[in-house]
Amino acid sequence: MTTATQNATHTYRIHIKATPEEIWDALMKRGKDFGYHSNVEYDLEAGTYTGFANEEMREYGMPEVLITGEILEAELPHRLVQTWNPLFDEKITAEPPARLTWEAEEYPNGTTRLTLTSDTDGAPLTAGITSGDVVEALGGWPMVLSDLKTLLETGKSL
Repeated sequence: MTTATQNATHTYRIHIKATPEEIWDALMKRGKDFGYHSNVEYDLEAGTYTGFANEEMREYGMPEVLITGEILEAELPHRLVQTWNPLFDEKITAEPPARLTWEAEEYPNGTTRLTLTSDTDGAPLTAGITSGDVVEALGGWPMVLSDLKTLLETGKSL
């Protein structure tokens, strides 16, 4: 996995032994199985995204709805562009929403290259947690993508 830049836009690339369809299915329906182990809801027709707190997060005091967003483009299983607006901290919520671009490109060796571009221009707190630089955030996008790869290739979470 690589980080392409050190500024407000970070690009992460990972190769997963899975089809683009399997990756999208996991991203859209299996959030509780990897990463932060929280349910997510993509409503492509309504153009909305919602990320929910799991039980442990709620016990810690997090709101039930942790993240909201809009779907800006959807060409599944190859491309999805969405906003990502965290609601779990007033200072972070006050920042502009991040813009996430997910791209899945099938490779001839039975793998898919998944690229996530996270544009957090004007949102330095969001950039810190999503890049994995804030240790208390438990790894950000690099951890989520690593866990997604592990889940799809082994059937188990990290």
